[in-house]
Amino acid sequence: MSQRNLAILAAIGATVIYGLNHTIAKGVMPTHIKPYGFIFLRVAGGAILFWCISFLGPKEKIKTKDWGRLFLCAILGMGVNMFSFFKGLELSTPINSSVLVTITPIIVVILSALFIKEKITLGKGSGIVLGFMGALGLILYGAEIRQDAPNIPLGNALIVLNSTTYGAYLIFVKTLIQKYHPFTLMKWLFTIGMIIDLPIAYPDLAQVHWGQLPLAAIGAMVYVVVCTTFLTYLFNIYALTQLKASTVSAFVYVQPLIGILFALAMGKDDLTLVKVIATIFVLVGVYLASRKTRASARALWRQKR
Repeated sequence: MSQRNLAILAAIGATVIYGLNHTIAKGVMPTHIKPYGFIFLRVAGGAILFWCISFLGPKEKIKTKDWGRLFLCAILGMGVNMFSFFKGLELSTPINSSVLVTITPIIVVILSALFIKEKITLGKGSGIVLGFMGALGLILYGAEIRQDAPNIPLGNALIVLNSTTYGAYLIFVKTLIQKYHPFTLMKWLFTIGMIIDLPIAYPDLAQVHWGQLPLAAIGAMVYVVVCTTFLTYLFNIYALTQLKASTVSAFVYVQPLIGILFALAMGKDDLTLVKVIATIFVLVGVYLASRKTRASARALWRQKR
């Protein structure tokens, strides 16, 4: 199997794990652990796991000039990104979060235009508008009252912030991936993230009754640390070695399908007309914003020849 095909499988694997995570992580917050405490558990667990496997990769030193970008990527990918997602998931619902994370490719298109001067075509512009209309529909849809979703509009807004910072992370980390082995990169990103997150997360950690946690809650925490953190970041960082950031972000399209079906199967959410319409707007918008134009496709074909 080619390296590219393995990268595609890695991206699909990460997407499936993320799709299940919306319901699994929601199930333990805030009853057993609050969002910020969960985030530190996730980042610290990821740091330990990546340091444990780092000996399998080459011995590398981070160049002095790259520490600034590394720190920025840690803030985006292991700080703001995680804080906004877990807090948003606590306040909103699994279906809303699984739909809203799909705007990541749209964010990547916008940020690529701003930072690396990629042109936004009419099709991409239309996709951006449609995608944000769908996202805005979910953000403003606050009439639904759920005991496990106390502030859906704010939660949805935080999930949009999560998608924005994750899109920025994918763009800024791409340069580092071209210089360093994934194991080297991940161990330092998670270590920096752990240091950044601890002061914010400590109050939540101190409230956890570790000896009284039920087995289901422990299993969910293990899933989030090992699968949603360690495996997904490893899969995505490997996928980025073979694929473009916009291509990797496009695999997020599958998340709503997985997230919605799993949430409905577990009885953790309800499918409403507003959610269906918003999902359609978001997915059509993401498709338009991410697809290659005919001209760019022809140029790529000529390059391959």
